Amino acid sequence: MQPHQPPRLAKIAILSPPYGALTYHLPGWLDESQWREGQRVAVPMGKGLRVGVILGLENEGVDEENCGCSHGLDSGPACLCPNATPQDSSAPDSPAADSTLSLARKKFTLKPILWPLEREPLISSSYLELARQLALRHTTTPGRILAGVLPAGLRTAKVKIRFFGSGRPVDIQVKDLQSKTDEDLKACGGQWERGEAQVIATGWSAPDQEICVLAHDPPWPVRPVAKQQIALLEHLFTHGAVTRRSVLASLGNEFAATLRTLVDRGLVCIRPADEPFSFGLEPDDEKELALCLGPDGASKAHVVPVLPDTGFLHHPQAGRDGVRTPQPSRSTDASPSTLPPASLSALSTVPEPEFAFTPEQREAFDKLSRSLFSGKPATELLFGITGSGKTAIYLELARKALDGGKSVLLLAPEVALALKLWADVERCIPSAVRVLFHGYQSAGARETAFRNLARFKGPVIIVGTRSALFLPGRDIGLIILDEEHDASFKQDEGLIYQAKEVAWYRAMQDNALLVLGSATPDIKSFYAAATGLVPMHRLANRVGGGSLPKVELVIMPKSAGPRGLLAEESQRALHETVARGEQAVILLNRRGYAPILCCLDCGKTAKCPHCDISLAYHKGRERLLCHYCGWSAHFPCKCSECRGFHFLPMGQGTEKLEEDLLTAFPAGTGILRLDRDSTRRPGRMQEILAGFAAKDASVLVGTQMLSKGHHFPDVTLVVVADADLGLNLPDYRAAERTFQLLLQSSGRAGRGKIPGRVLIQTRDPSHYCWQYVKTADYEGFYEEELALRKRRRYPPFVRLGLIRLSYPADYDQGAEVIQSLALKLRAAGKEHGVAVLGPAPAPLAFLKGKKRFNCLLKAADWSQIRALYNAVFLKARLGKITPALDLDPVNMM
Repeated sequence: MQPHQPPRLAKIAILSPPYGALTYHLPGWLDESQWREGQRVAVPMGKGLRVGVILGLENEGVDEENCGCSHGLDSGPACLCPNATPQDSSAPDSPAADSTLSLARKKFTLKPILWPLEREPLISSSYLELARQLALRHTTTPGRILAGVLPAGLRTAKVKIRFFGSGRPVDIQVKDLQSKTDEDLKACGGQWERGEAQVIATGWSAPDQEICVLAHDPPWPVRPVAKQQIALLEHLFTHGAVTRRSVLASLGNEFAATLRTLVDRGLVCIRPADEPFSFGLEPDDEKELALCLGPDGASKAHVVPVLPDTGFLHHPQAGRDGVRTPQPSRSTDASPSTLPPASLSALSTVPEPEFAFTPEQREAFDKLSRSLFSGKPATELLFGITGSGKTAIYLELARKALDGGKSVLLLAPEVALALKLWADVERCIPSAVRVLFHGYQSAGARETAFRNLARFKGPVIIVGTRSALFLPGRDIGLIILDEEHDASFKQDEGLIYQAKEVAWYRAMQDNALLVLGSATPDIKSFYAAATGLVPMHRLANRVGGGSLPKVELVIMPKSAGPRGLLAEESQRALHETVARGEQAVILLNRRGYAPILCCLDCGKTAKCPHCDISLAYHKGRERLLCHYCGWSAHFPCKCSECRGFHFLPMGQGTEKLEEDLLTAFPAGTGILRLDRDSTRRPGRMQEILAGFAAKDASVLVGTQMLSKGHHFPDVTLVVVADADLGLNLPDYRAAERTFQLLLQSSGRAGRGKIPGRVLIQTRDPSHYCWQYVKTADYEGFYEEELALRKRRRYPPFVRLGLIRLSYPADYDQGAEVIQSLALKLRAAGKEHGVAVLGPAPAPLAFLKGKKRFNCLLKAADWSQIRALYNAVFLKARLGKITPALDLDPVNMM
């Protein structure tokens, strides 16, 4: 009689709370060959069903040492160093029935995995290792990391299995497999192994494949009493393009008739989910795909077409300008892939593909090219003034990497810049297989892009924002972070990560070149270059021999005059610029109509009920809006204090500034506005940028998304309407961010043949920042700022961590627990060599219904900060206190 063989085990990262790493055994109804590392699976937990990812398969029983909760923090790397050998992050194994393993002192009863959710893993071993390293870096579990980076559709167990073995398809919900007998499951498993079954999403129906989008910007021609119509329009304005099912799930089925009414009136349009991302595929494209992609997704032909289910992988059939002419769209909206070639060309900032580098560009390109194919990972800084041709170098490097069979990641901090880079790639590398990926796209579109890239095996160029770093690209040879200094590369809510660190690690994994490009580098990046840790390449001159614009300071008016925020000198310069047929850009980093609404009867300001923040007035939407939690109310409304109706808008946002300019200039003078509100409707951002590039408007008003990257040769005047915004925030980076914003904004002027002029409006002309902005002296500012940081012990001379503590406003014991934690933190700080400042009320002390406290940590090494956090919080009883550790914080609010 053969001895009993213990079942083979799998460690599963659960993609929902508690995000642990649990151990299951492989089921008897499927052969062991059907399970692989990185595969998504459905597993039972409690009375429900969860989705997990197989972290590893084990041939032997679980030993007691690996069953506990261990994050391996002490062996965790600093800055995601791949040479470290950290422990696996795990959570206690799942109590269940069906199989018992005898351990030294305990017995564990394990449940079997229920079913695989894919045949071939979407997640590679290197991707799993990235998740493990991020988990160690941020003191969490791989399940929490994967749940934060995978598209929502890959984290749901609400899917069906379609079985074809009976001659006609039979759909079974995965959750219903739990009630099947072992014999039935064995029969189902046989069909799966023979290829007679496939996983399908339950949402494959018309309501989920139809997207509802706004057809017009507010104000909408809707009667005030039509509350359901207003609610639906506001929902679409807030959430963007969403499925019909999502609309009805959020608002109720009674809104189905309302939706039909708005569609009939032309205020809302409904289109297929994949339409915005299609290049107008011909009927034969699907056949072409079958010919060009083998059964394993490998390319068989020289040309790889657009994948017909998404349009995210673009390889257009070259026309006269290298872009396939799209079919007429059924929607009035335009996305990056449906804009006509003329619009794409208008957004592009680089010359035709056959251009000649300047000597500076050639020198930098040649050095970067040597690193690109050195076979070793490298990180290098491209430091070039605005207009010096950094984008041209990016594109030539990308072309060279793609020709060498390597994939490319080209990332920007904001969607507007990503779209500009996408237009550049469209124009200069039209033959490349390319992907556009950013947060404004629908969840279904992002999921499709992830799936397609997971199975695509050829070189591809991915253009997008920070989240594109987590797409499963293969054989990455080049990663470029344009405007690397921008704070948007750091995500500080939900899953916290720094895109530069993730990019560095991915470059290390694939022996790729990481290029950090900026005219105003992050001080820490420039310090690394200045001290010899990172090679630096300089571009000190503008392409075409143009000079940097003249920068002048203008004292802001003490109160808003008849023309609002702009001083007389700024108004005069604007009128002169427009009269000459030139263009102007006005930067005001504050959206909405007015940031404050004051009650004239009692003097109180309208505030958010969930935050201690003033509500901003948005005139076009007739709403009061909290810019932090998103709460809104219809306006006009009653004062919450005196119930009066008399309000005075105070201050100015971009919406008010646009209104003032429309009255200040003659009728017919084009005024455009670019901010988060004006670009909600899909395609609207590209329309605004392309319209201004085509000189449909003389003045463009916008927030900081206007400040960098864009190339408008006819812009000769830039006005920074309120340069002091952000300068005095309680953040050690406040001066650096202001300097970067203003220098980048200045770079929008004088990029053509006519010299530019920049007017910076300020209330404090004596601040040391201005002298360096006026002379565009980055290195002078760097030296002064570095000396201040060294004296005050801030990065790059120290490692910084921020512990955020929050609790519900009605939690009476919150203050007491915070005081207790303060004592523990200070004691642990002495033990681990960490300076502890706080906890103290956060600058935004009440936000989203929670009271907030910050605790700043300073240490010589990241491991000291992680060790302190673990010592205090890993096993502490916190009640309703929620802690979060942010390493190297960029948002101190």
